[in-house]
Amino acid sequence: MYPIDVCCVDTYIFPMSKGKTMKPITIQQFFKMFPDDEACLKHLFETRYGTDPACPKCGQLGTLNRLSKMPAYTCNCGHHIHPMAGTPFERTRTPLQKWFYAMYLFTTTRNGVSAKELQRQLDVTYKTAWRIGHEIRKYMGWVDGDTPLGGTVEVDKAWLGGHRPQERRNENKSIVLGMVERGGEIITRVVNTRKEGHVVPHIIANVKRGTQVYSDESSTFAKLDREGFHHDHVNHESREYARGPVHTNTIEAFWLWLKNSIAGTHVWVSGKHLPSYLGEFEFRFNLRKNPHLMFPLLLQAFPRP
Repeated sequence: MYPIDVCCVDTYIFPMSKGKTMKPITIQQFFKMFPDDEACLKHLFETRYGTDPACPKCGQLGTLNRLSKMPAYTCNCGHHIHPMAGTPFERTRTPLQKWFYAMYLFTTTRNGVSAKELQRQLDVTYKTAWRIGHEIRKYMGWVDGDTPLGGTVEVDKAWLGGHRPQERRNENKSIVLGMVERGGEIITRVVNTRKEGHVVPHIIANVKRGTQVYSDESSTFAKLDREGFHHDHVNHESREYARGPVHTNTIEAFWLWLKNSIAGTHVWVSGKHLPSYLGEFEFRFNLRKNPHLMFPLLLQAFPRP
């Protein structure tokens, strides 16, 4: 569940002629919109507080003015408003325009952005680039949120993250549960083990009862019928990959895309930070039909004070 109305995002920030195909903005358009830190801070302030907000302390209108020595606004009564507080940019020393440009990069690539690439593009240290990427991934996951799935849902587990020594294939890897609604959204969860007791509660929490659920032959999913789902499965061990509508091709395609993206962009990710990477790719997958909304959505979804 997105924190704002997705249907109004594109027309709010990028108004276009009726019937014109919507495309992601170009890099020239980005720098025209946000030529400097001042433009970014103004956008952040107006998005979170409105174009002419009342002072939270004295209630007066039209009394908030930009401070010259810090990225904040002040009222005649002395009250200060810090637009970056409560956002990924809080207490940052990195120019705000670089943060906005990093978000732009994250929403115009299919396979993610590495810290090394951010370091080159933003001209910052590797440590700063890594932190920017990490905070943006967490923000993307928060913006995406989770809406209970229905219709027809595929569920599956995968080993992700960590190194992969040849002699011990799944060493240091994490088990991830994926739940995807055909034609809809995906939800992922890192689980402790493959056992039913650790996996099924996540399905119950994120999939509507009465939903048609398809899985592979794993015993983890064998008792989903008892939990109020209509369950059927294919047997991959017997080389059965589809039986009419019964298959897990959608979730398998997501795993393939995710694994190839991690291997090609990041080489590997640690189990500690895997949830933020999952949130990033959930965001991209769930907006796959409207890629032009990705950047505008991030620009409007900042937490309201």
